[in-house]
Amino acid sequence: MHRQALIVGGGIGGLCAAICLRLTGWEVQVFEQAPEITEIGAGLQISPNGVKILEHIGVMERLESAVFEPEAIEIRMGVSGRPILYLPMKGVAAQRWGARYLQVHRADLITALSARLDALQPGAMQTGCPVRGYAPCKEGAEVILANGRRIQADLVIGADGIHSRIRHQMLGPDAPRFTGNYAWRALVPAAQLGALAPPPSGCIWAGPKKHAVTTYVRGGAVVNFVGIVEQRTWREESWSRTGDRQEALADFDGWAPPLLAILEQAEVLHKWALFDRAPLPKWQDGHVMLLGDAAHPMLPSMAQGAVQSLEDGYHLARALGAAVGPDIVAACARHYGQ
Repeated sequence: MHRQALIVGGGIGGLCAAICLRLTGWEVQVFEQAPEITEIGAGLQISPNGVKILEHIGVMERLESAVFEPEAIEIRMGVSGRPILYLPMKGVAAQRWGARYLQVHRADLITALSARLDALQPGAMQTGCPVRGYAPCKEGAEVILANGRRIQADLVIGADGIHSRIRHQMLGPDAPRFTGNYAWRALVPAAQLGALAPPPSGCIWAGPKKHAVTTYVRGGAVVNFVGIVEQRTWREESWSRTGDRQEALADFDGWAPPLLAILEQAEVLHKWALFDRAPLPKWQDGHVMLLGDAAHPMLPSMAQGAVQSLEDGYHLARALGAAVGPDIVAACARHYGQ
């Protein structure tokens, strides 16, 4: 049975979908607009539901050296650092939920997913390949590349993120809603922080109208920081804007020394406005589907955005099963509850 899927976007959701479809017999092509895979992004938390998928699809073995298994999830007071909640995770998560709770750099996860896909189908991902849109065709759909080339397949998946062109064509322009929060992001080598390194956990530091989260990536060698602050207005929607160090220090003035040390020593500080989008009326247009942030962007405070993208790709492939032709449309509709 020869079935083809075209996936727009080489992020977490797109790569997971490609791997899962390939494992069930599909031929896949992934179109990524970036000219190369780079160190974009920062730390992610992968809860047991996501780790189970990575293990099942053969990615975890490629990722093992890059992950960090924290001792616990905890909450501390932001100013004093006083612990107020401690939930053991190391050794406990696997016993309770059947898999570990892990922390990892987004770039390391993308690298592992890319390597697994390439092992299954060499050359399946094309970088530097922006997509302009899609069109229905007989018994399927086609992707229209920026250079005008058209490629047909049984299934097209829009996994092209929060600014998805596929979603824009399917549903029209949407207006993102500023949540009243922005986030500071930073990475600092743990050895550089010395005694001021935060605890080896997933730690939430709580305070009035702001909070911070510290985790570890790169096998525990690097501390990842996210600090979320309330603010009434913001015009620019971006996760990569460089911020001013003095502004970040002012936002967390008087907070616990480990947090101030991170802000003082980070080579680069990014300031990221948090926007939300209203739930979509549909995620499907015939043989064209939306997946991950293109369908349901999630704020970082939930720590489930990456895992939801993994779950999307995994369960979509399961729902499709042996579907062909018109059955593909029906299978996807059942999967999305539409």
